[in-house]
Amino acid sequence: MKKIAIIGAGSMAEALISGIIENELIDKKHIWVTNHGNKNRLQLLEERYGISSTYELNTLFEGADIVMLAMKPKDADSAVDKIREYLTEDMLIVSVLAGVSMSTIETLARKPLSIARSMPNTSAAVGKSATAIAVNERVTTEQLETIQSLFETVGLAKLVEEEQLDAVTGLSGSGPAYIYYLIEAMENSADEIGLDKQIAQELIVQTLIGAAEMVKNSSKSPEQLRREVTSPGGTTEAGIHVLEEYGVQQAFISCIRAATEQSKKMGKALSSELNVGKSL
Repeated sequence: MKKIAIIGAGSMAEALISGIIENELIDKKHIWVTNHGNKNRLQLLEERYGISSTYELNTLFEGADIVMLAMKPKDADSAVDKIREYLTEDMLIVSVLAGVSMSTIETLARKPLSIARSMPNTSAAVGKSATAIAVNERVTTEQLETIQSLFETVGLAKLVEEEQLDAVTGLSGSGPAYIYYLIEAMENSADEIGLDKQIAQELIVQTLIGAAEMVKNSSKSPEQLRREVTSPGGTTEAGIHVLEEYGVQQAFISCIRAATEQSKKMGKALSSELNVGKSL
């Protein structure tokens, strides 16, 4: 990676900038960013990370071998239209645009491009994202290694087929919210069982971290681990019975299915809108 030009300066762009610098993937002087017109935001990123920003496109793209599309998905049409002439077949285009297919990006650019489309989640802000990456046939082995290294600076990165990204969105893209929802429920129980809210939150968070580490590091399945701590007639069994009575497991399955289907609908609508906009 020689130089990365980032189009868009929101929270995901910042998380990736932070991860890249912290892991020394590329020198900060080779990280350039721009946005639609929020100069204060660019100045903040410059001061916080020591990177460069500009609205001069010749300067932004000069020597860039990676271009990251990190604007709002609805702005992809106007943004790509503005930078189209600077995009070349030698560049790797990295998209974090939810719902925007690789074919749509090529349609907007009006030229064949090497594209990597990603679905990170908000935990990238703390370096714990679960990111899925899909690439088109023009991406080289070297470029694929680069993009995996890039997203590994903010967590786990896995390669998938593009048609699987909607499922990834429903599972891990929206996943942090499901966990927050669970934490909310556990916190709300604290009052009823007589625990201080702050103490309860610390216990809940550590319990989730510990359980996640057990699943990550154990050769046993989550079901096996659950059964091992569920003694007949014990407290855990009493709690699990209530979860089963309320159909909590099926509720989570239905939740993820619904999120996946919504991702498909939104993606189709957005891609259609962007393509139609380009054809007018």
